Parts: sequence; C-alpha cells; structure tokens
Amino acid sequence: MRRFVRSKHGRIFNGQRLIWLDLLKPENVRHLTVKFSRTTNYNFGWLLLIGLVDLAFLLAFFLLLSSNFILQQGISISMPFSRFTLGPQSNHQIISITGGAVPAIYFQDQRVTIQQLGPLLDAAKRKNQSIIIKADRSASYETVAAVTNAALEHGITSVALAATPPR
Repeated sequence: MRRFVRSKHGRIFNGQRLIWLDLLKPENVRHLTVKFSRTTNYNFGWLLLIGLVDLAFLLAFFLLLSSNFILQQGISISMPFSRFTLGPQSNHQIISITGGAVPAIYFQDQRVTIQQLGPLLDAAKRKNQSIIIKADRSASYETVAAVTNAALEHGITSVALAATPPR
C-alpha cells in the first residue's frame, strides 16, 4: 500500500522521495499533511432497503398465518361427518341451524323463525338459488326436517345437507 504526502504547496510525494529530497526533517514535517482516500465508494442505502423489504415480507407472512379462514362468520356449527360430498355450489343460499336446548335458524346471517323463512325462500326461488342446510350435529332432526320441508314447499328444487369430510 502506497502512502502519499502532500506538501504545503500542493505537491504530492511518496515517502521514499521525501527521504531523498531531505524533506522529512522535523521543521518540514509540520507542514506536511497526510490524506487517505478510498479507492471504491460503497452505497449503503441498499442495506436499509433490503432490511425493510425483508421486514415487510415477514409482517405479511405472520398476518396471513394468524388470520382465520372462516367461510361463514358469526355462526359456530359442528357439522356431522360424511364420506360423500358434492362439489362447490355456485348459486346458493346457506341456512344454518344451531344445536342446543333452543335451536336457532339463520338465513343470510340473520336469525329467523320457520314462519319468517317462507318469504325469504320465495326470494331465493326467484333468483334460482339452491339451498344448503348447515345443521349442527346436536340439532334436532325435527328442526332440520321442518327447514327442509319449508324449502321444498316454497318450490326450491335443490336442497342439500352440508357435512364435513372425515379426516
């Protein structure tokens, strides 16, 4: 590595030539300055950008992992298992029936009674929609049969019972 010395008049000398010229005497040394310079310049802005992009990907990854994938929010139903399943339906309405001491019927995320279900089923028939009944495994068979009969009485031609596939 070569070191260059600049004199007070702007001349640049290497150390060997200063010794030959007899300029490295104590009275001359205080006028000499040493300047070191880099041969390559580094741009450190890319390091900050790489860290920010990495942080953004990690944040998106953890948000996707922590989100819930619920098809129908708000109504918790534990459906019975079945080995036979249909493919996805395109034009359908879901009627949910919860279990327990007092079963509840939900149509379009609103709690309804069997009597209120009739006009809603007429509207679904006009739109040519099929009905999928998602009943909890502890729901009474009588309630499921009443909802199925109501759908068939109002002219719905496609009524299906939803179940989960076995694991």
